[in-house]
Amino acid sequence: MSSTGNRTKDAKGLSASAQERAVAQQAYASDPKYKKYAQQVDRCLNSFDNVHEWADFIAFLKQLLKTLQAYLQFKEIPRKVIVAKRLSQCLNPALPTGVHQRALDVYTHILGVIGVDGLRRDLFLWTSGLFPFFEYSATAVKLTLINIYDSHFLPLKTSLRPVMKSFILALLPGLEEETSEFFEQVLNLLDGLSTTVSMSYFLENVWLIMLTVPSARGTALNLVSRRLPKLITGKDFQTMLGHDVGLMIRAFAAALEDDNILVRRNALDLIIQALRLDGVAIQKASNEDRAIIMRAATSVVMRRDLSLNRRLYTWLLGPDENADQQIAYLRAHSLGLLQTTLRSEMTSPSTEYPESRPFKVFISLLDKWEIGGALTEAIVLDVFKALKSLIESDTASGGDVVMTASTLYEAVEPHIVWKQLLNTILNELTGDGMQNEAVRLARFILKTIHVRDEEIQTVHLPIVFSALCEALQNQITQSSTRGSLPIVSDTLQLLHALRDEIPPSALLQRPVDEGHDSLSSGGPLQFALAFYRLDIRFPRNKPRAASQVPFVTAFEDIISFSATCAISTTTSSDRRKTFRDLLVVSLSLLNKLVTAAGSEREQGLEIDWNPSDWVSYLVEALETEDTTFLLVDQVITLLVSLQGFPRLQPPISINQRHVVFKLLRSLFRYLRPNYSMYHARAASLLWTLESTSAHRHIESIIAETLTSRDVTEKEASYHAFGALWRLTDDNKLPGFSLKVPLMITLDTLKNDDPNLRRIGETWMRCSLKSYLRVLDPILYDLFDPSIRRAPSITRVNGKQLQGYSYERPFDQTYVNHLLETLLSVVKFGGQGFGKTTRTSWVRRCQHSGFVERIQSAGLTKLDATYQDILLELLTLFLQSECKLKRVEAMEPTNVLIQSTTIDLLQAIVARGEVDPTSLQNIQTAAVRKLYFSVHTQRLELQNKLLHLLHSVISAVTTSHDPRTIRQFKHGATDSSSSELPEKDKVEDSHVPSLNPLLVQTLVDGISLPSNNAVLQHWLDFVLMAVPQFHHMFQALVSPLNDSICKNLLIRMDDIRRALGDGHDHHDFKSNTTDAELIMLLNSLERLVLLSLSTADAGHAEEDDVLAEKPPGTESGGILGIVTSVFSSESAPSNLEEQLTVRSPGYRSLHEAVRVLYSVWAATAQTELRSSTPKYEMLSLVCTKTRTRCRRVFEHLFRLQPAEVLESIIDCWNSERSATSLSVTPAFELVDALAASAHNVVHMICESISCRISGLSDRNRKQVINPNLSDGLLFRFLEHYLNQLEGPLAVQVWHRFLQLAKDIISNIKDFRAQIFSALRCVSILADKITQTTALEDRRIRKDLQDTYGKLLDTVVVSVSRNTDANYWARRKDSLVPPNGRDSPMHRVPSDPRLDEKIVSRPPSPPPNVDQADQIVHYIGNTALPRLRKFLMDNDRVLAVCTNILYYIVSPALKTKSRPLDFDPTISTILREMTRISVAVKAWRGVISDIVIDPRFFVSSVEAGTDFRSIIEAWVDADKSVFPDFLGKVTSAPSTNIFTNRETENQLRSMNMRRTSYVLLCGEKNQFLTSLPTIQEKLVDTLKNASAPAVQAEVYLCVRVLLCRLSPHNLDSFWPVILSEMYRLLEQTMIEIPLDGSEALPLILSVCKFIDLLLVLQTEEFQMHQWAFITDTIDAVYRPDEIVPEAMLDQLAEIAGGLPPPQENVQNPSLVALDLLYTPTSNPRMHRRPMLNHLRQIDSIRDLIPFFSSVSVASYESVYSSGGNIDWDEVERGILSDMFELR
Repeated sequence: MSSTGNRTKDAKGLSASAQERAVAQQAYASDPKYKKYAQQVDRCLNSFDNVHEWADFIAFLKQLLKTLQAYLQFKEIPRKVIVAKRLSQCLNPALPTGVHQRALDVYTHILGVIGVDGLRRDLFLWTSGLFPFFEYSATAVKLTLINIYDSHFLPLKTSLRPVMKSFILALLPGLEEETSEFFEQVLNLLDGLSTTVSMSYFLENVWLIMLTVPSARGTALNLVSRRLPKLITGKDFQTMLGHDVGLMIRAFAAALEDDNILVRRNALDLIIQALRLDGVAIQKASNEDRAIIMRAATSVVMRRDLSLNRRLYTWLLGPDENADQQIAYLRAHSLGLLQTTLRSEMTSPSTEYPESRPFKVFISLLDKWEIGGALTEAIVLDVFKALKSLIESDTASGGDVVMTASTLYEAVEPHIVWKQLLNTILNELTGDGMQNEAVRLARFILKTIHVRDEEIQTVHLPIVFSALCEALQNQITQSSTRGSLPIVSDTLQLLHALRDEIPPSALLQRPVDEGHDSLSSGGPLQFALAFYRLDIRFPRNKPRAASQVPFVTAFEDIISFSATCAISTTTSSDRRKTFRDLLVVSLSLLNKLVTAAGSEREQGLEIDWNPSDWVSYLVEALETEDTTFLLVDQVITLLVSLQGFPRLQPPISINQRHVVFKLLRSLFRYLRPNYSMYHARAASLLWTLESTSAHRHIESIIAETLTSRDVTEKEASYHAFGALWRLTDDNKLPGFSLKVPLMITLDTLKNDDPNLRRIGETWMRCSLKSYLRVLDPILYDLFDPSIRRAPSITRVNGKQLQGYSYERPFDQTYVNHLLETLLSVVKFGGQGFGKTTRTSWVRRCQHSGFVERIQSAGLTKLDATYQDILLELLTLFLQSECKLKRVEAMEPTNVLIQSTTIDLLQAIVARGEVDPTSLQNIQTAAVRKLYFSVHTQRLELQNKLLHLLHSVISAVTTSHDPRTIRQFKHGATDSSSSELPEKDKVEDSHVPSLNPLLVQTLVDGISLPSNNAVLQHWLDFVLMAVPQFHHMFQALVSPLNDSICKNLLIRMDDIRRALGDGHDHHDFKSNTTDAELIMLLNSLERLVLLSLSTADAGHAEEDDVLAEKPPGTESGGILGIVTSVFSSESAPSNLEEQLTVRSPGYRSLHEAVRVLYSVWAATAQTELRSSTPKYEMLSLVCTKTRTRCRRVFEHLFRLQPAEVLESIIDCWNSERSATSLSVTPAFELVDALAASAHNVVHMICESISCRISGLSDRNRKQVINPNLSDGLLFRFLEHYLNQLEGPLAVQVWHRFLQLAKDIISNIKDFRAQIFSALRCVSILADKITQTTALEDRRIRKDLQDTYGKLLDTVVVSVSRNTDANYWARRKDSLVPPNGRDSPMHRVPSDPRLDEKIVSRPPSPPPNVDQADQIVHYIGNTALPRLRKFLMDNDRVLAVCTNILYYIVSPALKTKSRPLDFDPTISTILREMTRISVAVKAWRGVISDIVIDPRFFVSSVEAGTDFRSIIEAWVDADKSVFPDFLGKVTSAPSTNIFTNRETENQLRSMNMRRTSYVLLCGEKNQFLTSLPTIQEKLVDTLKNASAPAVQAEVYLCVRVLLCRLSPHNLDSFWPVILSEMYRLLEQTMIEIPLDGSEALPLILSVCKFIDLLLVLQTEEFQMHQWAFITDTIDAVYRPDEIVPEAMLDQLAEIAGGLPPPQENVQNPSLVALDLLYTPTSNPRMHRRPMLNHLRQIDSIRDLIPFFSSVSVASYESVYSSGGNIDWDEVERGILSDMFELR
């Protein structure tokens, strides 16, 4: 109740005071002499309007003084508000000193007349001119001014309390120079001023000035340095510093952060005296205040000034010069606050400065070692943690922070850094194991900060590395359960990082530390604890030799650690995975250690270990069920490395068979089908392990697995052997080193078991790699020197037959087995085997023994091919007989050998790839053997010999064809044509002759009775001489094609899963290999080509013959169709005539392209995430598959380029629709297929033409893809052109120009394609303008003509194809410009579709969606590039005029509000205003919008967007702003029917338009017009009495404050301040009624004051005391003090009003109240409080503002640090301009 009573009492007192002034005025006004007095003053004041020069000012002041002196009996000045305003104007710094002196004389007289009471009552009126003038006054008048202050103001004493801050601010400029003659007088005046109030209150105002007025900080510090008491004791603390020491701290902080270095220096000198860290002020300050002063003080080091740094060090270290005392002072008083402040800045960086600033401050403080050492030890880990968090976050400024981190790491003492890191890591390691922050921090430092410091690398890192190795080993040895803790794995990763940074030499030399050498026997951990002086208790290990180096101790500890992990993997089932992962990482670390030591030292290293036991632990760990390949890889790699590192004592050995067997078996398991990702690495490890062993274990182990009885195990073993075989290089001679498993595998080709035969065939198809690998060992044994034969002649039926006879027995069974194996290989290999043997030379064999054996046999020349020696060898076996008695027993087996030999020759010759000379030799041998068999009645070989002879004769006949001869020669010279003998390069021109004995042999074979049993065979031989006919299996092509496509897609899905799987802690299973993919691609290619070549009988016949032969690896394909059949570069002549949309060939082609495109896109991933075996294999698979896919595409593209390209576009469209992204694989593919970009554009243009009626060429034969429309083709072409570079765009320009001209030639029919053509032309033109091609006059003319016509047509089409309500219906958001998404309308089923190409009807006319796209395109693409494309100004102007006429004007006419148009229209106008030559076209439209009476009835967002357009308009037309300004005070309308309200509204709108134009300008853009602006504003205030018009004046002044520098408004302050004072005083005297017309004006003035308080301009701070309480009294107001500020008085007066009848709160005030809520952000931005208040209905609506503005202003100054939210300020101004609610 008491508070309510006091408030009522204060309100009454305030009201009485205002009424008293009013009553006094009325009392004087009734006096006739006073009336005359007032009239003379008015007459004198009116003469001021005629003042034009300084002499007029003096005359005016003389007359005014004379008038005032004539009526000394009155103590009241008439018209005092206007008198005070005119006197303030006479003190303008621009006027001469004489005028100033006359004005001061008038002031002296007035102040003497009114006395102390009158000055106290009207203090604001007479200080508003005198206070600001002191700073600019000349020396001649300063003394007069000081006397006025001393004689008239100081006697006010306590009444000066409200004006204290302004008075001090006015006097401070006098303290700028100590040598000034007025320095002491001003200082004494300030001393006298301080005595009128308490010293604490005086100093608080000084702190406020330092905080808010940067220019006064230097002089304020001069004052404070002379008068501030030394605050050493606490008894006078409260009385001297006042209520809040935080204000003083913030004042000093502002001075310490000032840009002036002298201000900083003086501030540091003062805080050394008054704010010592051990003083009372700092000790009693809050933590926040202490952090503020420390942050500001330490920021001075960023200036790199020695004088500042020296003062800062003194403040931090104390006054003592002794270093020990300084360090003690630092630790006692400074260190805690310093580290807390730096830590807070680092962890929570401010947005006011770069994130790296606190770190740079820390680095600079390190220069002072007394500070750096203690600070580093206390905060270094926190510093690096903050750096780590900052770099890893997305908000960091990248390179600057990383560079700062490197600099900091170089600057700090490494001993302290690694001491703290080791201490924290060891504590984490011995703790609960869940904390690993220090370990991660150490890894971050090693990974991110690349500093190569020798001390760190050779001393600290080896010590920490060996210590952590021992500590880790201790932890897991004490309790193996600790291995599952996260800290263990993280520490292992840290050891890896440490090892990478330690040079190898540092690992092999013991760290030197003289002081702790005696402790070295305790091990590396104890040595590290002693070295860093750490007090951590660890159990001691057994004593170690003092000479041990880091490598030895680390090796022993990691060996022990890995052994424990290996044992745990076999015993602990629940934590097996954890220990397995630890084992992998530890073995990798051991491998790094061994690799480093192996390159540095030669002498032995004594290791305390048992290598055999350790190896056994590892081998047992590999035999667990869940072993991973990474573990196998690491174990074998490490064992091989240790095996090759003989300096370890005792050494390690893995030559024991059981060890090697287990290792090889573990590896062999990962060569199985479901581990295809690890095949390459596993094969490499197998051979590496084999090379370290003294025996050939791998051959026997593989052979053992291949003979397993388990069928499943056996199949997997064959696949594993195949993977090893395929991944083994030829230089390892796998055919010889893996001969036994190879022969076992080849035996499966002739096995009776279908499953085994299938396995063998699969092995040959997928794993063989080269037939020479198999052929070399077989031929090596067949050329065994033990097989000896001699030439012989046999007489048969009077004929002498030449042959050979065996001289001694040999192992015929083995030879027959070899021949049978070779036969199975030849049968399987087919064409591929023949090609390999025909093009490979024997002397290139890498097995030297094989070449030597061939040479010793003397059967053929050295430069022969494999086919030559093979045929010669087989011919020898065919002609060799057992004639001697000692070899007669060999005859039965010899028949088997010859039978197999004939089969071999048949298989080879039947391919038709044997040279004519060899064919003649085989023919001769076969005829002789037949003749011999007929006449010796030996029937067993005749059937096979006849088949062989048929094949030979057919081959001889075929070889006579010149085309075949050339093909043969070309095939033989593909590899190295220069190596063929010269005679082989000459084609034989004569017809090869048949063997003379052949006719006789045939007669004998048919006629001899003894040959009846085989007569049928002979007859067949004769009949088979006629060439056979090939039957085409066309019906099977399509199903096979579909099946292969599905298989390819399934395997590509497998590849995608492998690429998407990023986890390596489990094995990824996949059966897909590159061989399978390539085989499927080969088959797909040949099936498609087969389906396309339906009419070529010659090709069909050859296909049938070759389809019967078994396919080989080189030829590939499941159908066995040889590549040469389909490798032609052109399709059959009638292919185009038969290919239609419904033909199977076209469907197969389209489906194949779709699958190939999927393969191409899936294998496009070139960057792999890590170098693991899986990703290495994936890279190999993707590379090979992509290469083969490209070749297939190229082949199909050569045959059917247009159809393939359209299918690719169809795939691109489908994928783009599914992903909504710009798909690039299609464009990469098109670039790879087409010879040039010109060809691509040509084909697309042709495809577009054939779909548009009237453009298609009837002579052009092309199958039209029904899924593609002309719009879709244009869209693809647009994306394709967008990816071209400038020179390529020039190449394709002419071709597309032809299409564009065709479209332009008939716009009526091709209207649907105009917009698409325009987009493409725009892209091409944009790229051409970046090249020198535009210098070509023809290109430039074509570009301008084409682009201009297309653009004009498109613009006109928007108006023609949309109705009148289009813009009214249009939404605010546009449809994205995606083009036409629907495919071309499909033609109904028509039987004639297969016979001819159907010309597509033109696309439908543009709909509303296309109109949206066109408008969006014009605004965002066409207009920004218009000047680039159309160089002619007339063309540009014409285009802009059309756009305005057909698009902008219709859009504006349909809107109820001028700015409520579509965003795209705004974009069009904004872009058009940037075209200077088009200003004639668009300025009229902009002018119509702005002068529209409804212009400001729009949203704030619309007004904000329109600002850039207005700015461009003003820049382009310099007469715009003067025109608006001239309309502000235009003469009233001469229309007698126009009422006053309409005129006031017109003036208000003109003033608001001027304000808006000012707001749209740049800073100080309208500075030259400022005098005119001020004149107009003054005239408006003087002549326009309407409150609405005057409210617009204050809005305009708010804009001026935002757009002009504050000091430019100095001459305007007297006018505006007097008007504000008059209005607020009148409001206090007479509160306006609810709904009064004066309320908007009061709100406008309040908003103006609100903005001034936000800006805190130095000019207004001199006067703001009159409106708010700007001292600490705003927060801590004494009870006896009555507020003098007008807004505070209004709060009391309005608060005492009776409540309204309807207690309804203004909704805008809800938001206003929220602005006063305290915030915890110490650096918040200042923003206006009344931004959300639009209008008021009663003065009560402003009570929250009146009652809180003083406190809020003080708090914002206290906490914001001078930061202003300019966006919110301008938004508030715009919200007052635009009235859309």
